[in-house]
Amino acid sequence: MIQNVLHFKPDIMKVKKAFFALVANGVRAAPLWDNKLKCFVGMLTITDFINILHRYYKSPLVQIYELEEHKIETWRGRCQRTQSVSLRKLLFDAIYSLLKNKIHRLPVIDPASGNVLHILTHKRILKFLHIFGSMIPKPRFLQKRISEVPIGTFKEIATVQESASVYDALTIFVERRVSALPVVNEEGKVVALYSRFDVINLAAQKNYNNLNMTMREAVSSRGGWMEGVLKCYPHETLETIIDRIAKAEVHRLVLVDRDNVVRGIVSLSDLLQALVLTPAGIDALYS
Repeated sequence: MIQNVLHFKPDIMKVKKAFFALVANGVRAAPLWDNKLKCFVGMLTITDFINILHRYYKSPLVQIYELEEHKIETWRGRCQRTQSVSLRKLLFDAIYSLLKNKIHRLPVIDPASGNVLHILTHKRILKFLHIFGSMIPKPRFLQKRISEVPIGTFKEIATVQESASVYDALTIFVERRVSALPVVNEEGKVVALYSRFDVINLAAQKNYNNLNMTMREAVSSRGGWMEGVLKCYPHETLETIIDRIAKAEVHRLVLVDRDNVVRGIVSLSDLLQALVLTPAGIDALYS
């Protein structure tokens, strides 16, 4: 399926304007088209926004010049080249690339023109597998409880206190390379979820110069402090968890115990590894 793709020109557009365009179009990333080379040269993502804020933020009183004035081309000079996949490659290859490179979206390139035809994401792939997987026999391991299978993150879980600052959360995003953080209270109970996508709201609300605000303030400002946390429990089967995450169209579930204390994270990456790569004897996620 070919989709309309928002393109940016890095030699012309400023970083700030580009991120506002992401907000206005409700997307998380956009391909970069080089006018001189006449080809796709990379992606601008929310991760770039996070890295810029984390690197250059000083205080609410100091304007982030690099965000306000730099062109995308200036920022791109600091970044690695984006991964992509040819239209002729197998879906299996795309899944391997997503997981091995720990990226969240993969541009599909037309080998003839070099144009970006589509952007593959974990969520789109799992939705495809969820729909068409019902037409084939289900593997037995889907009936196992999540506590019985090595799927998910259960050690050194990245969380953030609701009293911590947004800058603290950005630091965890950068250092741990996670896509979302359970926001917990003093007892370790999850009260919200703060994802990389939520960070773009700082641009929408023009709050990116105030990263000293608490997580409680940041999450409440997006509306619905208690909303946005989809959970799963140790006794639930893998099939139940896949159904829940696919139907809700979210990127992860927070594994909690009876007291609502965070015990793990089950992400789309974990599920794709279990459903596609592990049966083929390939470990792209944990190796």
